[in-house]
Amino acid sequence: MGFENFGTVSFTAAAKAADFMTHLEAGKVMTTRCRNCGASYFPPKADCPACLSSDVDWFEIKGQGKLNTYTIVNYGPTGFENDAPYILALGEFEGGIQVLARLSRDIKPDDIKVGMSLALSPVKLPDNRVAYEFNKV
Repeated sequence: MGFENFGTVSFTAAAKAADFMTHLEAGKVMTTRCRNCGASYFPPKADCPACLSSDVDWFEIKGQGKLNTYTIVNYGPTGFENDAPYILALGEFEGGIQVLARLSRDIKPDDIKVGMSLALSPVKLPDNRVAYEFNKV
C-alpha cells in the first residue's frame, strides 16, 4: 500500500518509505534508523540524510514521550479547513526522536502542559484512512 489513505488529506500516493503505512494499519507507529551511522528520523526515511546510506532498519516508537511544544491551529490549510480548531504538538521520545502530531481531542486544552507525558498511537479516520496522534498517559 502507498500513502493514498494516510491522514485527512494525502498529497502523494507513493513513497520510498511506504512500509510506514503497512505498520500504521497494523497498529504501530514505526520509523527508521540508519544501520550505517545510527541516525534515527521521523518521519521515516528510506535514505539517510546524514550519510546517504539506504541501509535502514524499522523500529517502533513506543513508550512515553514528553510534550515539547504545541500550537492551536484555528485556520486549517487546504484540506483541513473543517478540522480547525485542532492542536498540533511536538513530542520527544526515547533516543531523541521528535514527532509532530495532533493532540487527541480527548485532551482538554486546560490540561495541556509542556513536559506532560504523551503516548503515540495510530488512529482510524473515516473512509478507511489512517493517521497517528498523541494521547495523554
